[in-house]
Formats: sequence, C-alpha cells, structure tokens
Amino acid sequence: MDEIIKLDSIDKYNQLFGLETLHPLVSVIDLSEATRFPTHFTFNYEVYALFLKDTRCGDIRYGKQTYDYQEGTVVSFAPGQVVETELAPGVKPMAQGLLFHPDLIKGTSLGAEIKSYSFFSYKSNEALHLSDEEKSIFSDCLAKIRLELVHSIDRLSKRLIARNIQLLLDYCMRFYERQFDTRTVANRDVLSKFETLLDAYFQGDKPQTEGLPTVKYFADRVFLSPNYFGDLIKKETGKTAQEYIQNKLIDTAKEMIAGTDKTISQIAYDLGFQYSQHFNRVFKKNVGYTPNEYRRLQMV
Repeated sequence: MDEIIKLDSIDKYNQLFGLETLHPLVSVIDLSEATRFPTHFTFNYEVYALFLKDTRCGDIRYGKQTYDYQEGTVVSFAPGQVVETELAPGVKPMAQGLLFHPDLIKGTSLGAEIKSYSFFSYKSNEALHLSDEEKSIFSDCLAKIRLELVHSIDRLSKRLIARNIQLLLDYCMRFYERQFDTRTVANRDVLSKFETLLDAYFQGDKPQTEGLPTVKYFADRVFLSPNYFGDLIKKETGKTAQEYIQNKLIDTAKEMIAGTDKTISQIAYDLGFQYSQHFNRVFKKNVGYTPNEYRRLQMV
C-alpha cells in the first residue's frame, strides 16, 4: 500500500496535482487545470473537502468499502478520515470542489456550526447525487468563493469566504434532504429493519451482553454511517435515532414493571443498565415517576 499522505495543508494537495495556491487555508479545485495526475494515493485528511465528480475516473475507498461513483456525485471528507483513491490510468479526472482548513473558520459562524453539517461524516457510499440544476448551484457557489480568493485581501475577506463556504454547505444540506425525500421507499425499508432489530435487541440477551443499545449498533447492521442513519430516521419519524431507541427502552421498561414481579434492580440489569440508579433517573425523566411509583400506580 502507498504511503499515507497527511493532508494537513492546502498547498500539499495543490502541489500533488500541480495547481496554484491562492490562499494558504482554502482552495477552489478544478482538476481540469491540473498539470500532474497521481494514479494512486491515500489521504489522511486534516482539512475539509467536497468534490463534485463530473466523470467517473476511478475508485474511492473509505475503509474497506469501494464506492463506484457516478457522474454528478458529491463526496465530502472531514478531518480525521483516511481515504484511498485510485484513478484510472490514462483518464484525466474531471472534478471540481473545495478544500478548506479548520483554521479558516475559527471565530466565524461557520466554525460554530460546522458540526451540524452531518454529511461530512457520511460514508462514501452515501454520497450526494445532484440534478443538473443542483450541479449549477454547486458550481456557482464555488465561483463566488474563487472570486474572493483572487480579490485583494481586505478586512472583509475572511468573513466573505467563510460565508460563501457556508452557503455552499447549506445548499448541500438542502440537496441531501431532497435526496432523502426521493428515496422514501428505501428509507422506509431501513426504518422497518431498524424496528425489527430494536425489538430483537430487547427480546434477546443483547442488553446483558452489549449494554444499552446505541445508534452505531443499529447503523452498522443496516450498513450505514451513524450520521446518515440518524438523519434518515429523523427525516422519516421526526425523532432522532437516539430518541427512538429511548422510547422503545421506556416502553419495554413499563411492560416489565407492570407485567412482572422482577425487582427494579433486575429490570435495570435486563435492560442493559449497569446501575439501577441510572435506570431510575432515566425512567423518571421520561415518565415523571420513579419505577417503584409507576408500579404502585399500576396496582391501583
């Protein structure tokens, strides 16, 4: 395997592809202007990146999974992700995109909100597929950022660059929400599998062996990243995946309290809690009564 390139600066990427660096912390990428074309490389990203792939020119591997992307696909990466890319020999990559260093957005509204753009943590196979109109919007946003990069630096430069990046990310969030809507049938299939897995979790011994259920546990079993899975469940149900899990947990707890003679400590253990005190707090927060108070009410 090739050496992993620690992509900790914008210039390092531009040098790899023979592109000009206009700003040390941000770059609008157009690979049609590249003068070098490495065919195989692995990046350990320490910058944010979004790319709109205009043609299929190779494979992207994130972990062990290969994503065979199509034209008009946006892929995004965040600091901490390791991504392997292999370009097809003799094929000039056609892609446009954006790289920006976390330092660029420190102290800006984008810096405060960057974690809300959950698509940076989606897997490559959860990439965004754009319509022609959406591709045009994406390109227009990049053009506005590029205009600021070639403009002489003044006191508003950082703010305008950050705001235009945020505009691009906001459009991407809108496009993802549209994509969730157009995949309603597939999304409901995921929701159905989630409900089945959730039922099976509490009906078996998983709470005792795995502990309290997590969003990641269910996301892994439907082959989605936790962020994408969470966004999908929120879109379909109006609840977060964690809220959905907790509702099931409380419903199961109510059934056990009202329908069995088990002690509250035993019920807490059966549900995956390490300590009954933790169970008591969670139950009262959600129901308004302690488990013992709830049991007494059911006996009236």
